[in-house]
Amino acid sequence: MSESNPIKALLADVPFMVIDGALATELEALGCDLNDALWSARLLTQAPEKIRQVHQAYFEAGADCAITASYQATVPGFMQAGLTAEEARALIQLSVTLAQQARDAVWQPGQTDRPKPLVAASVGPYGAYLADGSEYRGGYDLDRAGLVEFHRERFELLLAAGADLLAAETLPSLEEALAITDLLAEHPGAQAWITFSAKDGQHISDGTPIEECAAALANRPGVAAIGVNCTALPHIESLIQAIRRQCDLPVLVYPNSGEVYDPVTKTWHPAQCDHTAADLSGLAQGGEHWLAAGASGIGGCCRTTPEDIQALAEWRRSRQLA
Repeated sequence: MSESNPIKALLADVPFMVIDGALATELEALGCDLNDALWSARLLTQAPEKIRQVHQAYFEAGADCAITASYQATVPGFMQAGLTAEEARALIQLSVTLAQQARDAVWQPGQTDRPKPLVAASVGPYGAYLADGSEYRGGYDLDRAGLVEFHRERFELLLAAGADLLAAETLPSLEEALAITDLLAEHPGAQAWITFSAKDGQHISDGTPIEECAAALANRPGVAAIGVNCTALPHIESLIQAIRRQCDLPVLVYPNSGEVYDPVTKTWHPAQCDHTAADLSGLAQGGEHWLAAGASGIGGCCRTTPEDIQALAEWRRSRQLA
């Protein structure tokens, strides 16, 4: 993996990076049942071709970056589901291969109408492995050293699989982000973006101010970008502004669609907020505010679709032509 920041390299060719949208939402639309502790990672063993199909749909929609299906994929998680450690390791690396295959089906060497899209290997938080919702709370039973050891094997497997960078995403605590930077320091040349889940416009999920997180990560080796994901649309603009006050790294945001998840009934409901639909109903609509606030990359998380990403890519194209 190159020591150069792949996001900054891509941003030399485009005004902002278009990140893909929800993987699980599209897999469910294809008829996949994801009601499982492994979530979309279960499809790595049961229907890998559908994961590749969704990645390709996002690349065709105009995404500059795909996030792999490894968010909830861990060796212990797969072993609890009955696989061997070797099978688990192979599936984690398969997640990168599937995204690379999808990219190769859409982008060809020498193509000049768009930069080569990136493959970002998802590193979900410890709470995602626990599958108890704690990626939105923090407060783990592991300290920083324990988190380093939890993440180490998947981290190294994904690097070895050839991803362009890692996507350490939906992190609820600064402690877990710092554990990721400890691993980056052990692997010179490795690059990762770090995005947090946030509970409001100023604080990540465990209550730590986002400014504190940005300041702590700003000069850590291997941190390619900082941002937020899996967060409600109304919070995004102020979170970007807070991060930007503390660092000059690219700021990435890929919020949820605006719907609200009920963990008790495991269902989604329309958002209840004071913002108008014209202001915040979609990624392209919010994009103007987010770019003005200092965002360098925009995409979608839960309940977003290739149609959302296509609208975002088309909006970027219209801005370039204006």
